[in-house]
Amino acid sequence: MSAGAIAALIIGLIGAVIIIIFISRFRVVSQGTARVVQRLGKYHRTLETGLKWIMPFIDKAGAPIVLKEQVADFRPSEVITKDNVKMMIDSVVFFQVVDPRLFTYGIERPMQAIENLTATTLRNIVGELELDETLTSRETVNTKMQLIIDDATNPWGIKIHRVELRNILPPPAIQESMEKQMRAERERRQTILQAEGEKRANILVAEGEKQAAILRAEATKIALLTEAEGQAQAIRKIVEARPDASYITLQGFDALKAMAEGQSNTLIIPSDLQNVTTLFSSISETLMAKGAIPRPTKPAPKAKTTKPKA
Repeated sequence: MSAGAIAALIIGLIGAVIIIIFISRFRVVSQGTARVVQRLGKYHRTLETGLKWIMPFIDKAGAPIVLKEQVADFRPSEVITKDNVKMMIDSVVFFQVVDPRLFTYGIERPMQAIENLTATTLRNIVGELELDETLTSRETVNTKMQLIIDDATNPWGIKIHRVELRNILPPPAIQESMEKQMRAERERRQTILQAEGEKRANILVAEGEKQAAILRAEATKIALLTEAEGQAQAIRKIVEARPDASYITLQGFDALKAMAEGQSNTLIIPSDLQNVTTLFSSISETLMAKGAIPRPTKPAPKAKTTKPKA
């Protein structure tokens, strides 16, 4: 092989190696991630989504950094309340990397730092609250923790969106006491509701009986008034008709006849039908005295005629 051929082969090999090295320096950055590039050990730039190329030998791309919102579920932490009650509380932190450069160079092992910061912040906040306040003020504790942790993680390129207390576990004795208290409260409410229901039912029954008594009294009153009014109208019509003794006697005979035709085996005949006439005469006198009926006018006396003497 001649020297020219050897030189051409060497040049071809060198060219192939350069092309391979050039192609190998391309980096594909996936959606929702970023990569930090160091040049000679110093921060150079941040690779965003897409196909990127870096200089060979002098540039080095770091591992992909997730830019999506993430959830960190930390193990339970022991805290002590203001009234010296020990309990276990585990929290969940929702965070997002907003600056890959600060996330890379801000702090060593950022996830462990967030976990420790969450535990210490939780102890400080719960230490200022009593047991009942801790159990009923979750939203307040969540808000305070989110503000404190977010302010501390800003230099690390991390944004804290939410902090949630997932489980609050008091000691077994406290849990048993709370369960008894809850059962007693439920029984008390049930007793009150039952008593209120019985009271309302008794009131409704009493009101119903009262209304029924009123209606019965009104019905009796109306019946008595109607009967009395009918009797009064009947007597008034009889008096206005001015029945004579013969009419009353005839009505008495008709009544006796009706009684005789009935199914009764006993027949009572008044000893003197004239007493009926006397009764109606007394009624007529009473009504005329009260002005209910006019007194009959006496006919004018006839003029006496004298015969002429012969």
